[in-house]
Amino acid sequence: MKKATPTAKRTKGGSNEGREGTSPSQLIDARIKELSDWRGETLAWVRALIKQADPEAVEEWKWRGVPVWSHAGIICTGETYKNVVKMTFLKGASLEDPSGLFNASLEGNARRAIDLREGDKIDEKALKALIRAAVALNTSRATARPA
Repeated sequence: MKKATPTAKRTKGGSNEGREGTSPSQLIDARIKELSDWRGETLAWVRALIKQADPEAVEEWKWRGVPVWSHAGIICTGETYKNVVKMTFLKGASLEDPSGLFNASLEGNARRAIDLREGDKIDEKALKALIRAAVALNTSRATARPA
């Protein structure tokens, strides 16, 4: 039997808002709580690092229950699966990754992902740098567009 996921409705911008005005942040809180294992702890850790790296990051809830962090475009998603928490950077192929954090979705032209498994140790400083690089790429592209 599948676990129930927080119910949400689609809003105009593609992000979701829960019933009766539940915010994306509240939906992410609920997802972390419902996981109640290493995946919830890992998702909470990812969330905290994103907020530390970019305090202006906006939390969204898209695609029927995927936590998303944005700043002038999507920074990354925080998908949870049975054996992995996946951080997908939609423009990851355009980012420098000197620490080699990307370990999934390496063949695509745009996306890159980091699969986090139970017990994995990730270089926080390198991950924050990657998050900041994604924000810098988003903001540079946003300002480069003609009005």
